[in-house]
Amino acid sequence: MSSRPHTVGIVGAGLSGTALAIGLLRQSHAAPLRIVLIERSPAPGGLAYTRREYPYLLNVPAGRMSATSADPGEFLAFARRRQPGVTADSYLPRELYGDYLAASLANAQAACGAPVQLERILGSAIAIERTQRAGTVEIELADGQRVAADTVVLALGNPPPAPLDACAELRGSSHYIADPWQTFPAVQAGEVMLIAGTGLTMADVVLAGVHSSGGRAAFHAISRHGLLPALQTHFAPLEDCDSAPLLRAASDSLLQLLRAIRNLSEEVERNNGDWRAAITLVRDLAPSLWQRLPPTERRRFLRHARAYWDIHRHRLPEGVSATLHDLRRKDSLHIHAGRIVAIELAARRVRVAWRPRGARDTVTLTVDRIVNCTGPDYDVRNTQDKLLRALLHRGVATPDSLGLGLLTDETGALVDDSGRTDDHIYYLGPMLRPAYWETTAVAELSRHAERLARHLSIREE
Repeated sequence: MSSRPHTVGIVGAGLSGTALAIGLLRQSHAAPLRIVLIERSPAPGGLAYTRREYPYLLNVPAGRMSATSADPGEFLAFARRRQPGVTADSYLPRELYGDYLAASLANAQAACGAPVQLERILGSAIAIERTQRAGTVEIELADGQRVAADTVVLALGNPPPAPLDACAELRGSSHYIADPWQTFPAVQAGEVMLIAGTGLTMADVVLAGVHSSGGRAAFHAISRHGLLPALQTHFAPLEDCDSAPLLRAASDSLLQLLRAIRNLSEEVERNNGDWRAAITLVRDLAPSLWQRLPPTERRRFLRHARAYWDIHRHRLPEGVSATLHDLRRKDSLHIHAGRIVAIELAARRVRVAWRPRGARDTVTLTVDRIVNCTGPDYDVRNTQDKLLRALLHRGVATPDSLGLGLLTDETGALVDDSGRTDDHIYYLGPMLRPAYWETTAVAELSRHAERLARHLSIREE
């Protein structure tokens, strides 16, 4: 019998990949297991939690940021060791969360024992191929390395935003920032910046720009509805709430579901509660609600209700919200509802024509730079990632019809273009949305990582 250990290759070392590696290390293993964590960047936690000049804050308080269900206070305890004054309601720098993930991985590796080994490789995966050995695959890296594995998990993280069609002429120019998380140069004093998108990333970009410009820059943010994220508050979760009306409504129609959510929120407020507690309950039920909605109703949600769900679901810390409000009061930040129609270079600046929502005529705005903060483009048919393009081309991976991500089965195994699952290649991350809808936050992703770790551990036996 071969003494070769069972090998799990994890492509991506952001939150999802790191949480899966931690989960596998914490499982008990009777036979030898080799975990190969392939990371594009040595930064702990990936791009979301890397160190930056401006200390971006987490949008969720420290007491709700644990990456393990076994210890809901794990991150809070870690943060208190670094900053003794931290409370469960503190909003902390994202780089601290990256440190927490790195420390959790190191601790899990130190405690796992002899049958399990963790190997970390710095590189970019570009292909996954079957090998002549039955039941194994090979991961090819951009530098020519090859990693043989019994199972591969794609934990690729968030894709970049979709390109802004109106800005095609600016691509590659200093006037256009296609992805603020990849490169975001300092904002200069006196600069006028147009931000496409009015969500959480917009808030991050504005605060960083205010910091680097010394408060002497102006910002315009535009989105179809011109909606800002709601304010985070400290609220108690709902206890013993009957979820049956929500589940029944989702089986009927989107309209009935929205009415049920509104009724629940109003009932909570009447009882001196906080509507955010109702939204949190809906978020916890999201997979079941999403799966009950008929396909036509899912499309209706994406077209008409998604923006309103997002601003209530993805909220701003109080300090960030207050800063944005103050900037608007001082006319340093302007929020617009509408869409960019056309752009043209005007000397060293950019002239932007945009149409306000509900209007026929366009308005002209002259800016120095445009930043794409429209959010990740989960439609993998548009991906420029070499590995995903190769898997799609070969039919190993399949996009869903709504442009939300990849088709997977209940374990996360990829569904190929003939409808079969491949139990050697799995996906873990935000592009699980076709099956679950809510798969972008730590709470959901860490649960998926734990379930997949248990599933892969059972498969080894």
